[in-house]
Amino acid sequence: MIERTIFQDLLDHLRKPQVTVITGMRRVGKSTALKYLLNQVDHENKIYLDLERTENRYLFNQSNTKDIEIGLAIEGINLSEPAVIALDEIQLVPQSTSVIKYFFDTYNVKFIVTGSSSFYLKNHFSESLAGRKRIFEMYPLTFPEFVAFHEENIKLLKSVSREPFHLSIYLKWKELYEQFIRFGGFPEVVLAETEADKTAYLKDVVNAYIELDIKLLSDFSASDDLYKLVRLLASRTGSRLDYSKIGSILGINRIKIKEYLSLLEHTYFIKKVGTFTQNVDREISKQEKVYLADTGLLQELAQVSSGQVFENAIALQLSQLGTIQYYQKTTGLEIDFILNNQIAIEVKETPAVHDEIVLKKRAAGIGMSEFFLVGRHQSANDFRGYVWGGNLI
Repeated sequence: MIERTIFQDLLDHLRKPQVTVITGMRRVGKSTALKYLLNQVDHENKIYLDLERTENRYLFNQSNTKDIEIGLAIEGINLSEPAVIALDEIQLVPQSTSVIKYFFDTYNVKFIVTGSSSFYLKNHFSESLAGRKRIFEMYPLTFPEFVAFHEENIKLLKSVSREPFHLSIYLKWKELYEQFIRFGGFPEVVLAETEADKTAYLKDVVNAYIELDIKLLSDFSASDDLYKLVRLLASRTGSRLDYSKIGSILGINRIKIKEYLSLLEHTYFIKKVGTFTQNVDREISKQEKVYLADTGLLQELAQVSSGQVFENAIALQLSQLGTIQYYQKTTGLEIDFILNNQIAIEVKETPAVHDEIVLKKRAAGIGMSEFFLVGRHQSANDFRGYVWGGNLI
């Protein structure tokens, strides 16, 4: 098994009594992380329970805690000694947090749990397990993790992180980076041997998300509307959100569109990027932009330009480095991304000297001295004043 970057933080927290909560979209590797942690426990008084299984849900749905204690004893858990209980897909048992609270307060039990909804886990857990838990968010693979999954050493790649374009680095990893952009970072997709298998896995992710997560985590029964909405959002990745226009196209109430988008965001399907503002200026647009959580999913849902796909990929990569926003005036002047309120970034598939000059001027216009271009392909005329997307890590 290839270890993810998050594993070290999870391992550090395994030694602490608080509940370890792992949340993220379906198929990003939460169950693998859960089993990895359980394998690191140095005693046998431990158990893994998949709450997608009826008998395991029944165990934790019982109203009498004594019955749950008996059930755990039957499964081999001795509550008179330190124990570790790993629960997968905890959102399937709404009362599970009260059960966890009881066992946490009564016995020496360490819980490790996963769930697919940040909204459910952050809000429900905050009420029931205040001070008793820490939430870790998992996402599809980063590019360094993607490289590691292909059994290549990532030390050199990391050593040139965010440095100006270097031809030898580009030539070594450009093929893998193109695969990363094309099929995204879901582990099962990455490990699939054929393109047909990768595409099939991506279809499964979409179907499971709509048919399982959405129906189980909300009162929205209109899965067809959700599917139409995610396809529309995919086709408009990188565009500003206009709730009224989207509602008009789909024939759905504007308020309902906002509710759907909130659900999509809190179940990790989309990422919203807000505007960078220095003051309340009428020239600056207030609408958020939207990107999909994975470029493989993006291309499964819609036919979009290569530029849109690349911008979506960079939005996700920059999100791993800090807070991102975008800047735009009503005149149309725009900077693709602002990182951590201090670095202006422009995304171009094939950057040129002119792009650097324009970006420098626009950055200066909002008082920023730090800026850089991000490119996908080798530039013409030996221009190297940009960061290749593959080492934007």
